Amino acid sequence: MKTEKIISGLNGYLIISVFLVAAIVLIAFFYGQPEILVPAIALPFLVVVKGLLIVAPNNAKVLLLFGNYKGSINQSGLFWVNPFYQRISISLRARNFESEKIKVNDKLGNPILISVILVWKVKNTFKSSFEVDNYENFIRVQTDSAVRKLAGSFPYDHFEDERATITLSTNFDDVNRALEHEITERMEIAGIDVIEARIAYLAYAPEIAHSMLRRQQASAIVAARHKIVEGAVGMVESALTLLSEKQIIELDEDKKAAMVSNLMVVLCGDRETQPVVNTGTLHQ
Repeated sequence: MKTEKIISGLNGYLIISVFLVAAIVLIAFFYGQPEILVPAIALPFLVVVKGLLIVAPNNAKVLLLFGNYKGSINQSGLFWVNPFYQRISISLRARNFESEKIKVNDKLGNPILISVILVWKVKNTFKSSFEVDNYENFIRVQTDSAVRKLAGSFPYDHFEDERATITLSTNFDDVNRALEHEITERMEIAGIDVIEARIAYLAYAPEIAHSMLRRQQASAIVAARHKIVEGAVGMVESALTLLSEKQIIELDEDKKAAMVSNLMVVLCGDRETQPVVNTGTLHQ
């Protein structure tokens, strides 16, 4: 299999200068003989003009001679090459590609919507021109394929797979590295250099989004309640300890249980409590 061959054409400014000097000499030598002078200048002029090649910065020209690959010029400037060369222009600039939101299943089979942003540029002009039919279309198709494989390799979150070490919604760096590695392998055949690949959009599919949101809210409420209970137990323990140390009041086990119950209700309740003033004894 052929590989990219970088070549450099002749200096275009030098060729133009040589042609001008030769034209001046011919004019001086054959002055007054247009039947000789015109063909002598016109034919070299056509050859020079046809062979001139302008390469802009961050661009390349792939050169073919009757179907045979002769090389690529990736330096910017004015060059002169074989006039019979066919030229194919390829941009070497970094470009962005944002995929459409596609519906795929994660590792656990949950439908999700996902899209990615890919930053890429052409690295090998020969592969981009001749190893694939249309490298831009190849990038779109292979990126979608890599995204589907990535989504099926990890769960969306930890709710259904608590043992998962990497999830799509939390481990962004690890997921993006896996995505970039997967796309890079697929782009090698087309001579594409993957600069960056990252997830741009990630969400549950609409048909399950509401249920998943309620599940997440329930989990958050349970976690918050757990923290509240832990704090309330600590406060009750501290209150009983202070009352005992300062000998403010003597409490038997029944009174301690009643006090703990009241404090837990006050501290853990989700509504404001209404104070009650006791005008009798503690037993009322």
